[in-house]
Amino acid sequence: MKFSEKLKQPVFWSNFLKVALPFFFFVTVISLLVNSWTLITSLDFSGIVAQNFADGKWIHFWGMKFSVSIIYGLYVTQKNMK
Repeated sequence: MKFSEKLKQPVFWSNFLKVALPFFFFVTVISLLVNSWTLITSLDFSGIVAQNFADGKWIHFWGMKFSVSIIYGLYVTQKNMK
């Protein structure tokens, strides 16, 4: 079955969400742990916000995770559907 035909099936999109949403959550948590470990352990939430989300940084932070999750979700879902 072609990829375009798979996209038209409702089951494809439910499977896509089952893959992409947990991956998005996982990537977000790992990214925050890697980028802000010392701030997280010291419970400096204003520092975490300043480092990751202030001054327009949130666009890059969320945009990259969103894009990667969509690509990963589409790839894995189309690979596993027959």
